[in-house]
Amino acid sequence: MYTMKLKICGMNHNPEEVANLRPDYLGFIFWEPSSRYFSGEMPVLPSSIKKVGVFVDAPIEEVLQKVAQYQLDAVQLHGKESAAYCMALKDCLLSFRAPAYRTGRQSRNQTGFNKNEVSTVLDLTDTEIIKVFSIKDDFDFNVLKGYENVCDYFLFDTKGKLPGGNGYAFDWSVLERYPFHKPYFLSGGIGLDSKEQLQAFLGSPASAHCFAIDVNSKFETAPGLKNITDLNLFIESLKGGQNQKKNL
Repeated sequence: MYTMKLKICGMNHNPEEVANLRPDYLGFIFWEPSSRYFSGEMPVLPSSIKKVGVFVDAPIEEVLQKVAQYQLDAVQLHGKESAAYCMALKDCLLSFRAPAYRTGRQSRNQTGFNKNEVSTVLDLTDTEIIKVFSIKDDFDFNVLKGYENVCDYFLFDTKGKLPGGNGYAFDWSVLERYPFHKPYFLSGGIGLDSKEQLQAFLGSPASAHCFAIDVNSKFETAPGLKNITDLNLFIESLKGGQNQKKNL
């Protein structure tokens, strides 16, 4: 049984306001074609909030660079990354010594780094890996087997034209057949209009390994600009759903 976490993804224009709501994770997208692509200065956030970098089939060197530059706590892989890729990334995070910059973070314009340079700023060994899998009407959970030991979490999102942020949900009943104990994030088109459906899901056995709820486009007034009022309402409803789950 998990205490339900909340991840708010697609941060860009008002991350400080969103951080005041004290979510558990904030997601910053580093895939350039996204309308929520993040390239600015990382705001100072409460230490209780984990910063997640979202990548789509990015070279491992690029992922490492962003982790060091923005002091990310987690990496979300939203492309077709293989289990071998995840293993290689995990190994790099365990052995990589991030560059020590005088400001404590990499210059936005700096593209290179030296793997042999000892860092007095960052320790990447605790960086979490979240692997995303997209679901439409059905899903073959056997594809997860190779990832179980190389990822910290799975994330189930809706299969659509874009790798995330499509704005509609998949059929959560598919998760009734989830055969693993690996905790997962539930994502895909979750908004205020999902409250009753979400509470029903959290009160069902299918949510036994649901670790976090991931929201994005349904709480925006523009790409990357979050609606604080709606997020507040959702957080209150999520607490109600969590209480229902505890009573199972």
